[in-house]
Amino acid sequence: MRVRIVAMGRLRQGPELTLINDYLDRFAKTGRSLSLGPAEVIEVDDRKGGGKSTEGAALIKAIGNDDYVIALDERGKIKSSPEFAKDLADIRDQGHQTLSFVIGGADGLDQTVLNRAHTKLSFGMMVWPHMLVRVMMSEQLYRAASILSGGPYHRV
Repeated sequence: MRVRIVAMGRLRQGPELTLINDYLDRFAKTGRSLSLGPAEVIEVDDRKGGGKSTEGAALIKAIGNDDYVIALDERGKIKSSPEFAKDLADIRDQGHQTLSFVIGGADGLDQTVLNRAHTKLSFGMMVWPHMLVRVMMSEQLYRAASILSGGPYHRV
């Protein structure tokens, strides 16, 4: 199952991009035998500055029609890493070809994106900068693959 992180905005060179690339590379290596990955980041830019609705339309356009969609939203479900890993395996086992995680801009996701999502996921009650959410999402993908493969990365 292909995994996509569809995110609003462009990430420039820096420590966040280095971390994302490292975790997604680890995910690709660990997930390959599990039929997970590779993962790619799709960056969506709203140069017109039309606000959440314009961002939402651009994000919807970047999501495949058949993608299983998980929206990253502060009001979403909070899960443990093992629960998240189980969810990934379940989505894969249901036969979905592509799983897209959608990350909005500074103002969050438009309702059209939330309506398109099969589920909503939160990284806690705190609000995180959307660029850091990409790093956290990448790390959790690698952690999930490690959990599913029985690797030592995740400790209880």
